[in-house]
Amino acid sequence: MGRLIYLTVTRPDIAFSVRTLSQYIQDPRKQGLILSSENNLTLTTYCDSNWRGCHTTRRSVSGYCIFLGSYIISWKSKKQKNVSRSSAEAEYRTMANTCLEIVWLRYLLHDLKVSCNLPAQLFCDNQATLHITANPIFHERIKHIEIECHIVREKLQAGIISPSYVPTQYQLADIFTKALGKEQFFTL
Repeated sequence: MGRLIYLTVTRPDIAFSVRTLSQYIQDPRKQGLILSSENNLTLTTYCDSNWRGCHTTRRSVSGYCIFLGSYIISWKSKKQKNVSRSSAEAEYRTMANTCLEIVWLRYLLHDLKVSCNLPAQLFCDNQATLHITANPIFHERIKHIEIECHIVREKLQAGIISPSYVPTQYQLADIFTKALGKEQFFTL
């Protein structure tokens, strides 16, 4: 709540909502997600990066969103710690971090007695990244992302993820990596 209150200094449009939320701080109640009984309980994930997205540091910006059926349950937008040499490397780093989030969510769902046996569909709009994922042979050109390769391939072989291509215009995680034009923003 403190962060939200701080935001009202520069975002007066959220002041009413923040005030409404803050009146319940002293009397918290149990909260949870209400899911439709017709909801499909499979994980669907979109991951993307904006290569060299930060103009100051040239570090890429990663983003992902994860859906449980039709409900978004996890999302992230974060500048990567290292400068990437290519868009494929930036995307692969994002894919590896997304895999770790999927694993954590599967454990959480298991603890909540939600069956999640099918692999999570993992949508990516970078063909080179998907090729690296499918190719079990390490090449000299990707040895600097070897750890990420092991993470993604391990999750693929364990049946935790199922990577697929999605065209950029349908890449939902694009909204987490860069400012978009009005039309594309509203489409996503």
